[in-house]
Amino acid sequence: MATVIVTGSAGYIGGQTMLELKDAGYEVYGIDRREPPAHLRGIPNGFLYQDFESDVALSWIIAKQPDAIIHCAGTSLVGPSVKNPSEYYNNNVAKTLKLLDIIKNSLPKCKFVFSSSAATYGDPIMNPIHEVYPQQPVSPYGESKLMIDMMLESYHRAYGTDYVSFRYFNACGADPKGRHGQEPGATHVIAKLLEATRDDGQFRVYGDDYPTVDGTCVRDYVHVADIARAHALALYHDIPAGVYNLGSNQGTTVKQVIEQARIIIGKMPDIGTEARRAGDPPELTANPAKFELVAGAWRHHDLDDMIQHAWAWYV
Repeated sequence: MATVIVTGSAGYIGGQTMLELKDAGYEVYGIDRREPPAHLRGIPNGFLYQDFESDVALSWIIAKQPDAIIHCAGTSLVGPSVKNPSEYYNNNVAKTLKLLDIIKNSLPKCKFVFSSSAATYGDPIMNPIHEVYPQQPVSPYGESKLMIDMMLESYHRAYGTDYVSFRYFNACGADPKGRHGQEPGATHVIAKLLEATRDDGQFRVYGDDYPTVDGTCVRDYVHVADIARAHALALYHDIPAGVYNLGSNQGTTVKQVIEQARIIIGKMPDIGTEARRAGDPPELTANPAKFELVAGAWRHHDLDDMIQHAWAWYV
């Protein structure tokens, strides 16, 4: 039984990753500076309520001697990163560097799996995006994720650090068994749409004049359970060190998401349109062939599943 530590384990992706690993038979420990929600408290073998880079946390990590660390902790919103970049460079970059030095010095055989982001690509040269495309982030958030990807490759070359970095596209959905999902007030499109539907509220589309089939942004949606499965595959498959896209190779517009949700749920909130948000590219879709080549089939869920599972969680 391998021992795995998940940072950011009280969060959306971190919590789902713990569930996936426990289902697969791992000994799992969680760490987060927030208390975990009630539905996650009995999942890990142990939980530490600390910032992952605190002296207490780093000593705890060393004592556990984990076989792997899945690093989901971090600050992850584009807009706030523009207003307060210091928080993102400190919380994402500086703290992760401190953790990598602990691995280098005290846990040299520990595998490091990192939650990166499609935000590293910025407004891509074309879609779907391959990992070799230029990295041109348009926000401090995307820059912070790219900096960590660069650090990981440097540590791999210099110190032999074994790592896998996953660039997620749009994570959505909820645990298929109904055990976990997004918190209230989540900023993702499907989460906001379904919350507004449940509460008879309002949902706003930001921009309907993009050069796309219906004028709204095109995004690549990936089920959170499939992302968690990719994390598990990174541990027990022989995955070469490097960066991998996690996406579906398929784009869906915001209006198409709204229509599909209407068909599944049978009702919709008030829908309105506002101006584009700065930093939102017209299209972001991923080519996941690099990861599929080494890990095989890892996506088990489509857009209908994402909407259905998320709706079940919200209601």
